[in-house]
Amino acid sequence: MLGKELEFECNGAGAEITAPRVLEELLERAGIRLNGNRPWDIQVRDARVFRAVLLKGSLGFGESYVDGYWECFDLAGLMTRLLNARLDEAPQGLARVFHGFHELRNRVCNLQSVRRAFHVGERHYDIGNDLYAAMLDPHWCYSCGYWNEADDLDAAQEAKLDLICRKLQLQPGMRVLEVGCGWGSLAHFMASRYDVEVHGITISREQAAMAAERCAGLKVDIELVDYREVRGRYDRIVSVGMFEHVGHKNYRTYFSSLADCLAPDGLLLLHTIGTEHSASGLDPWIDRYIFPNGELPSMPRLTAALPDGMVIEDLHNFGPDYERTLLAWWHNFHRAWPQLSQRYDERFARMWRYYLLSCAAFFRSRRGQLWQLVLAPMDRAEAYRSVR
Repeated sequence: MLGKELEFECNGAGAEITAPRVLEELLERAGIRLNGNRPWDIQVRDARVFRAVLLKGSLGFGESYVDGYWECFDLAGLMTRLLNARLDEAPQGLARVFHGFHELRNRVCNLQSVRRAFHVGERHYDIGNDLYAAMLDPHWCYSCGYWNEADDLDAAQEAKLDLICRKLQLQPGMRVLEVGCGWGSLAHFMASRYDVEVHGITISREQAAMAAERCAGLKVDIELVDYREVRGRYDRIVSVGMFEHVGHKNYRTYFSSLADCLAPDGLLLLHTIGTEHSASGLDPWIDRYIFPNGELPSMPRLTAALPDGMVIEDLHNFGPDYERTLLAWWHNFHRAWPQLSQRYDERFARMWRYYLLSCAAFFRSRRGQLWQLVLAPMDRAEAYRSVR
């Protein structure tokens, strides 16, 4: 037990308890100890961690790690145990009020409106190409790799890119719209390997500039624009790792906008993280520090938003592959830190470690899935054959 200054009275109970004891009892449900000797146990470095967690829940837990208030040798193991025990769904004390306001904000406001669409680009994707160059594979893929027959990150990402192209049944001369083109990894792959014409869109200035540079000389054009403003007709449409920024209030608009651009015999491939709950918004810490205004889809919400006349031809879940991808990114980041530390400080390193390893735990615990859906107009003449 640490510190009389952390004591408070429980309303209605009249019993004096301490913040450390409350946290200890919570962690016991997940098989975690404070200052224990197992790799996933929490080592307390500053007593302010207790107040942070009880006031702000998961946000305070993440912030106190970045502040250095606690350590853990096996951070992914710790977070997996917390998620399996679903402690994130039962905030205690004033954290209940904080999480309630967070949920209400996400339910009431359209946080992914056209006006706010570029926030995540500015806050996350534009923070530094040197960081992503060090962390990602040579293709610059910032989404889940396909590890079915791969032994390393480079092979897993190339397999993912080729899997997408085969699912789309690309043929030379086709026009392809890529919604959320990142740094041009898929656009370059499709244009160079399958001889198609690609129009890529993104809401990140750094990504747009890098993608245009990397795809120079290919039949690729890159535009800095929101998906709601795209016009034209395309044989194929693909969106990888972008749907998480759309928000459920905009799902119908998203699918209707893309359906309007799809040729009658076209195919649309959606690659997205998903979850079993139809919740609003992300974990408060991820929302504030990593992906502002993001939201993970549930399958009921996703399918309910599909336009009439659009059918799901194929659904492929390879969620466990995301844990391996995130751990590979963490390994690359950790290895490159001596060079990156010349530009980024120690707080950033702790934030990035918490981000990558807590997300790895999200998929290890099976709370997170990775879905690839192939959609097509219902009256499309050609029958679709699934590929893996």
